[in-house]
Amino acid sequence: MPRLLAPARRSPRTGRATGLAAAVCTALALLAATPAVAVAPPLSDPRIVAHFDLAQGQQPENIALEPDGSADLTLSFARQIGRVDTDGHLTVLATLPAPANPATPVIGAALVTGIARAHDGTLYVGYATGTDDLQGIWRLCPGGTPARIAALPATGFPNGLALDEHEGRLYTADSVLGVVFAIPVDGGTATTWSDDALLKPVTAIGANGLKLHRGAVWVSNTDTGALLRIPIGDGGAAGPAEVRASGLAGIDDFAFTGRGDALIAALNPASEAVYVAADGSHHTVLAAGDGLSNPTSVAVRGGAVHVASAAYFTRTDPNLLRAHLER
Repeated sequence: MPRLLAPARRSPRTGRATGLAAAVCTALALLAATPAVAVAPPLSDPRIVAHFDLAQGQQPENIALEPDGSADLTLSFARQIGRVDTDGHLTVLATLPAPANPATPVIGAALVTGIARAHDGTLYVGYATGTDDLQGIWRLCPGGTPARIAALPATGFPNGLALDEHEGRLYTADSVLGVVFAIPVDGGTATTWSDDALLKPVTAIGANGLKLHRGAVWVSNTDTGALLRIPIGDGGAAGPAEVRASGLAGIDDFAFTGRGDALIAALNPASEAVYVAADGSHHTVLAAGDGLSNPTSVAVRGGAVHVASAAYFTRTDPNLLRAHLER
């Protein structure tokens, strides 16, 4: 066996110093291993209201809110549409059919993506399968079963989704093709609404989150870390995209906080949420220490902010977090 070296003799003072140094190092290591709580104004009181089953693929991708504050979620790889009530209980509303041979670009597996809610409770979701028979926009009427209302190119990746009930139109961002499609709310043929260069991916994921706000379609580009505004012109045509905020590495979905252009965005790989002011400046308001685990989407109603985390990279604790929003 190897020869063991006898420990060197040391004075009591040296021993105390060494012990103190060891304690300090241990404390620093614990701090480094424990994510700091980063909640910052205008958010406060973050708390996780629901945990999901990672093993079953219940990784929330997008969120829409019910009038009573319940959260409708797309549970991506489980292919489920779920609802979390105000007490944190999950009810699975529907499961979309599994493709025989999924070939979704970038991901490979089938997953449900964006979600939008109509005033009558009808839910619309995006479904990415990489197959002609299933990929597209699906509708779930209250108490009914899901049905596809519009096909989308199997070579693309439908992601963020928004509904304009007044105009009877759905908008969805395609992360691989780098476009925004428009779809009649009653179903039918999808048309390319915007093919702006700012929507294109650089490596894999371009146009991602999508919201309608103040006469424009707002879209995040994950690869470029940019937040874009595309004005809706006369006759509903798309105007040129403009960058409204940049430096948002890994931006996914987002939600506006009120009548102005301020919003909260999810930064997926960093496990952070940021407040983006109307002038494009931004700061972190939630982080991993608050419970975020690769956040994917944000929804705001009144004084409540909901953030869904899918744990795509951390593989730890997909969840739904709720925080208070100061007005």
